[in-house]
Amino acid sequence: MSTPPSGRQFGLHHGEQAASIVEAGGGIREYTHAGRPVLDPYRLGSMCDGAHGAPLIPWPNRIARGRYSFEGTEHQLALSEPENDNAIHGLLRWRSWSALEQSAASVTVAARLLPMQGYPFALEVQIRYELSDDGLAVATSAHNVGERPCPYGVGQHPYLSPGDGALDDCTFELPAATRLLNDERHQVPVGREPVEGTPFDFRSARALGAQQLDDAFTDLERDADGRATARLGCPDATTVELWVDEHHPFMQAYSGDTLAPERRRRGLAVEPMTCAANAFASGDGLLVLAPGESLTTRWGVGLRG
Repeated sequence: MSTPPSGRQFGLHHGEQAASIVEAGGGIREYTHAGRPVLDPYRLGSMCDGAHGAPLIPWPNRIARGRYSFEGTEHQLALSEPENDNAIHGLLRWRSWSALEQSAASVTVAARLLPMQGYPFALEVQIRYELSDDGLAVATSAHNVGERPCPYGVGQHPYLSPGDGALDDCTFELPAATRLLNDERHQVPVGREPVEGTPFDFRSARALGAQQLDDAFTDLERDADGRATARLGCPDATTVELWVDEHHPFMQAYSGDTLAPERRRRGLAVEPMTCAANAFASGDGLLVLAPGESLTTRWGVGLRG
């Protein structure tokens, strides 16, 4: 049998839940509950498109012109989004990840990022995926194995699935008081505005309709455990919930309108992010890991009936 484009498949099962974690990029190819997609998948015979389920390391979203300065040194990253003159979604999306340990309901995958042009720093990264009665939990740990501090950010790119229904018939809730305003050329933040009184106020669940989204939100409302939760209310009377921990001040919502025609608006990407787009240049939410320092960030997703 030939190897699928996404490489080895690490299958997880718990009750009626099933997920496939992949070698190529270390992301989530599919996640279902009783056969119903919780996350919009991509086919086993296809490459990952639109960053479906992919971890975004060591930065999420875009870096304008791929340029940034860190500790007085200028760096130039390869432009992985050349049409917009950007570096996008980190450096590990197409790398092979290996499984360190696996059980029926969990797997820990790992990758090592060695110094390279544009990012001369060394990271060891592990992601633990685990199914439970609460859904799919994701814990991402990064460890600076280099000899100097390194800039760091992390995100992930799951698409919440409306099931057999249409995204336009869903409701959306995102407990964020502020939207980041992007420039047109690079789609990186140039300002902020309160969502109140705008079409981007999803603090209470409301119909999504045909609204197009490719926007980052912040000032998240959190519960007593420090979690912020977004909800996609679906036509089949279920709700897909995605939560983020206190390390994620930002959530990006993307309705997929710029994907290939057959893939558009099949799901709503709700992306946990520890920093804003262009954080390597702007410093907005940027993390710095000292030599030997580690950080673990957590988010999760599940279907509620």
